[in-house]
Amino acid sequence: MPRVTRPDGVELEWEVRGEGPLVVIANQFFGHWTVFGRLISLLSERHRVVTYDPRGIGDSSLQGPYEIDTDAGDLGAVIEAAGPPAAVVVAMGDGSNRAVRLASERPELVDAVVCVAGNPVGRAAVGSDGLAASDGVLDALQSMMETDYRGALRTMITTANPDWDEEAVRERVNVSVEHCPQEAAAPRMRSWIRDQSEEHARSLGGRLWILEDGTNPWFLQTAERTAELLPEAHVFATEDGAISRPDIAASYVSALTGAGPVTTEKGRATRHGPSVQAAPRR
Repeated sequence: MPRVTRPDGVELEWEVRGEGPLVVIANQFFGHWTVFGRLISLLSERHRVVTYDPRGIGDSSLQGPYEIDTDAGDLGAVIEAAGPPAAVVVAMGDGSNRAVRLASERPELVDAVVCVAGNPVGRAAVGSDGLAASDGVLDALQSMMETDYRGALRTMITTANPDWDEEAVRERVNVSVEHCPQEAAAPRMRSWIRDQSEEHARSLGGRLWILEDGTNPWFLQTAERTAELLPEAHVFATEDGAISRPDIAASYVSALTGAGPVTTEKGRATRHGPSVQAAPRR
């Protein structure tokens, strides 16, 4: 698979599937891309879809720093290696933070950011009932990340997916531990907790799409709050998430790239932002 070398010597491994407009997946730090395999499969039917391992993860170099600013620069390097032209970035978790930073600082590389499982505003957009709004909860989780990594992942995964059985949880934890070592995960969690990406997100205006399913206990009541904080962004409350309903997420991306409609299952999305208008392709 191709690799891109950064100025500090870090090598990032990436992979491309399909042909068409460029879409780059900015996954959360501990999640293997196969978690979103159905979404990637749908997109790769009509797009050139790039997945990559951030530094310290998977087959990329185990070398920091593990900070969102650095990760944003690495994402830009992957897009430059995979392009031209500019990409639509599909982001999850802390990938949303690194994506909006890159899109704000280097707009020539990013046509639009579509957050399908995460919110670049961070804790400011979490309602009072969301677990991520609690300093105590996050302090405890950070401590666990540093002392009981497997236990921390289990806590995050089971809380976000209460309907999963033990086998499914164990499988996801095992994949995450193997893919993302603790020495890369703990500082990234710390960086995400203290990150302030609201201004970067706001600067994108209509180039930012955020899909919120409203069911993740970590991030409750975020759609309406996000729409208030980012009045020019396109914020949608969707019926389900990017894993359970990847066709919904893929349909938004395809509308942006002009690659054609995606057949969706029965479902709905409620708009909290301005009308959807495709970002111009460069």
